[in-house]
Amino acid sequence: MINYNAATYMTSAAKFEQLPEDSGIEVAFCGRSNAGKSSAINVLTGKKNLTRVSKTPGRTQLIHLFQLDEIRRLVDFPGYGYAKVAEKIKWRWQQTLAMYLTKRKCLKGIVLLVDSRHPIKDFDRMMVKSAIEYGLDLHILLTKADKLSHHQLIKCQQQLQRDLAEIKNIANMSFQVFSALNGIGLDTFKEKLNSWYSI
Repeated sequence: MINYNAATYMTSAAKFEQLPEDSGIEVAFCGRSNAGKSSAINVLTGKKNLTRVSKTPGRTQLIHLFQLDEIRRLVDFPGYGYAKVAEKIKWRWQQTLAMYLTKRKCLKGIVLLVDSRHPIKDFDRMMVKSAIEYGLDLHILLTKADKLSHHQLIKCQQQLQRDLAEIKNIANMSFQVFSALNGIGLDTFKEKLNSWYSI
């Protein structure tokens, strides 16, 4: 079992070349701005301020790495898609993300966070297709599940299933509902991560 409460800040990088040594096991957290990425990491690790929850979506412009132990790390990518972020910055983020997905050998899986209240967007589809193209495991967290009724959550999952069905070769993909506010799906999420971090 992995002790996620042991997570500590390791370093931050503005460029792919600034990342630490390519060894061990990394799981990357990606998602559109305001999808609840920072909140998910904080509740996973049991630390309120491990990642600062910004009131300004898109503010984070660095890749943040958090160490779980000597070989396991969480990687927090900048949120993508916020309209007020300059196009030049968006382009740079995309290039850095593409390099990470294609060249980072220690990358084990991607956690894609999607706001359960909204349909998947172009960025989400791009991440799904990238995971397929590069042979990566991908787990989708349908966040903010506490804001939907049980019936709405069922419809949300059914819609996502239909969206994914349009994309072939999704054998390495999975999804679940999740809420950082009340812990819905937290144990299931930890089980998924445990399987990825196992040696």
